[in-house]
Amino acid sequence: MADPGRRRAVAATLAVVVVAATAWLATRAHGGSGRDDASHGDASHGGAASGKADASRPTAPQPSHAAAPPGLAAAESGLLPWHMAAPLSREVAAAAPGRLLVFGGLTAGAQSADQVYAVRTATGTVQRAGTLTAPLHDAAAAVLPGGRAFVFGGGSPATVAGVQSYPLLGGGGAARAGALPEPRSDAQAVSVGAVTYLVGGYDGSRADAWVLATTDGRSYRKVAELPVPVRYPAVAALGGRIYAFGGQAVTGPHAGAPVSVIQAIDPARGTAAVAGDLPEPLAGAMAVTVGGELFVAGGESRAARRPVPGLGTTQLTGQPTASAGSSGGTQTVSTIWAYDPGASRLLAAGQLQVPVSHAAIVVAGATAWIVGGESNGALVSAVQMIRPDRALGTAGAPGAGSPFFGASLLIADRANNRLLLLDSSSRVVWRYPSPGAPRFYYPDDAFFTDHGTAIISNQEQNETVVKIAYPSGKIIWSYGHPGRAGTAPGYLHEPDDAYLLRNGQITVADAMNCRVLVINANRTVAHQIGTDGVCVHNPPSSMGSPNGDTPLADGNLLVSEVNGTWVSEYTPTGKLVWTVRLPVGYPSDPQQIGPDKYLLADYSAPGQMLEFTRKGKVLYRYAPASGPGRLNHPSLAELLPSGVLMANDDYNDRMVAVDPATGALVWQYGITGKAGTAPGQLNIPDGFDLLLPDGSTPTHPVTG
Repeated sequence: MADPGRRRAVAATLAVVVVAATAWLATRAHGGSGRDDASHGDASHGGAASGKADASRPTAPQPSHAAAPPGLAAAESGLLPWHMAAPLSREVAAAAPGRLLVFGGLTAGAQSADQVYAVRTATGTVQRAGTLTAPLHDAAAAVLPGGRAFVFGGGSPATVAGVQSYPLLGGGGAARAGALPEPRSDAQAVSVGAVTYLVGGYDGSRADAWVLATTDGRSYRKVAELPVPVRYPAVAALGGRIYAFGGQAVTGPHAGAPVSVIQAIDPARGTAAVAGDLPEPLAGAMAVTVGGELFVAGGESRAARRPVPGLGTTQLTGQPTASAGSSGGTQTVSTIWAYDPGASRLLAAGQLQVPVSHAAIVVAGATAWIVGGESNGALVSAVQMIRPDRALGTAGAPGAGSPFFGASLLIADRANNRLLLLDSSSRVVWRYPSPGAPRFYYPDDAFFTDHGTAIISNQEQNETVVKIAYPSGKIIWSYGHPGRAGTAPGYLHEPDDAYLLRNGQITVADAMNCRVLVINANRTVAHQIGTDGVCVHNPPSSMGSPNGDTPLADGNLLVSEVNGTWVSEYTPTGKLVWTVRLPVGYPSDPQQIGPDKYLLADYSAPGQMLEFTRKGKVLYRYAPASGPGRLNHPSLAELLPSGVLMANDDYNDRMVAVDPATGALVWQYGITGKAGTAPGQLNIPDGFDLLLPDGSTPTHPVTG
């Protein structure tokens, strides 16, 4: 990494390789995460007066054990780099081979839509595929035997009883398939085997408490009656039972308000009973069963919200939104819960990247997809994903859903002149410097050393490298002269990527001097690679402005050169092992992540993360040209143990984590494009490191 002035000066001399950045480009299916893409377990879905369970209502038998199942995985939640063509809420969706079908919904201006869209999740391509027989919103949808999707009821704008069908393959117009026994909107559909059930909703003035069952979309039978009739419940099936979470009260003293009741329906017995309570009243939430685990996500609540750093519609930069009108005194929820049916309770499992309610949700393969929705009064075009992921923790544990679950994240917040340490719940637990500490200026990188008892950091603009005791903050070693650049012994000129080696030496890319130094603990130079002031790629005698010098397992150094966009491996004594020129604008901080697999950040706008081989073959590229995933001068990318890629997105003032298998943004700290010092804000973050509880550093395990 390097400072902005030096980067601009060097960039002007580059022979820049033009990289075509598409909305999302992956040259292969990424295998680093080791995640299972096979579908298993139930895969059912629903879409979209507070109070506790009332003793007068039927109550489901309670289990004798209350401990959470040890197998409940946290939720990986991601915001896709592509989106719908326009903001949309209260639509429904169905899974078709290779695509999602999205039906109707509300558009800007609160107009019902009759469009059918086909969304290809592998590429993000969104196309208009056909039309409904009439505009609809707040309907229910499911796939029935025979290869057709059925859309039940809805508002148009009055509540209707009509049922429409649409082919999963092909396109065109929907066909009339029959009618419900009564008009119904605001209900949810869920399938158990070959039977589809309609749960909740109302007829335009009164609640409809009956759970209806159908196998063909034309004939219906009553299965059970909800003890608490609601609109907008979140509904999903698990283990042969159907669960309705929350919803909006239709009558009584809490009419129009979210409720907290959990209702369980047993189709085999024809019963429905209260099974428990939500952590907070919710309406318009989404429920889904994927990978054998049931999640409840988002919704609207009147409960007070605690801000979550980096979450919210600020991540929707470049995506269209529209006003949805008043939210009725509620706020949109970002929490994802995992449902424990044994204890009938919800355990926090993660966070939606963009809080939404009244969105379509559908399972395709091993992933649940959330399309559009409403976020605190705004219609959004975002597409999000959810799936269980044990690498991101355990539901109910602090930090569940974090890509660095169980670890601590060190951030070099360069333009704020500070280091921050976050726990996996994104809370700042340590910062440097403390009041009265020595001058600390423009920390460009920071890495833990000595089993997590110290931190080494290079201050580019201060021309120094310092080693700081952790957690005391005492400076225990330094090299360079503060504010004074030079080439003489003891001097540096914009030092970059300082690492402690296992033998006690320190390596640093001395960028503007065009050399890499290996420095002894007594501050003498053990080795120098490159020639002072000769800034062209001519190995092994000279190198073009090195900005990375990562230690490798074989004892060598992986060096990136800005001039000419080269990456090379050198021995510490300066012998060249291999070198390759890459199709990037500005290579930054390469890392080895496999026997012949390397990762680097392209410090450009838009930026990218690139995996490559020693021969220069590109294995994977993440390079969104627009939307929330667009990177603005990322300077360091790392593969985390959880299988996701993390990068400091410098000029977007944020840290991000991306699932390479989907391209989804699965975590963010910082508000996109808004620098600051408040909790949840950064200012040109330029380096990071991960520390495990045992003091190990998984992203650079061969350092000291």
